[in-house]
Amino acid sequence: MEGDVFSGFGERHNMDGKLLQSFQKSFVDVQDILDQNRLLINEINQNHESKQPDNLGRNVGLIKELNNNIRRVASLYGDLSHSFARSMDASSEGESSGTLKSDGKANQKRFRSG
Repeated sequence: MEGDVFSGFGERHNMDGKLLQSFQKSFVDVQDILDQNRLLINEINQNHESKQPDNLGRNVGLIKELNNNIRRVASLYGDLSHSFARSMDASSEGESSGTLKSDGKANQKRFRSG
């Protein structure tokens, strides 16, 4: 019986670790893109202040790159949100099938049929 209570614990811990690693990687990716955007914005501002035609023309490409980066950040945040929602759903499903309370006793929820 005890084996049943603890059977999903190792899998759950491993899944949580993978999820945290995935979140961390996504946040690092987002931060890298935001850092790149800061550099792009600085260059765009310098080009704009210079009023030189070549620099103003270069801004067109820089602004397109900035917009693409913003789309990537939005996509990464969307993926993070989706992953988090899925993990919360999986967590609540695990809780409904039986978990351990903080006192170490099994918490079995029973469902009536019919």
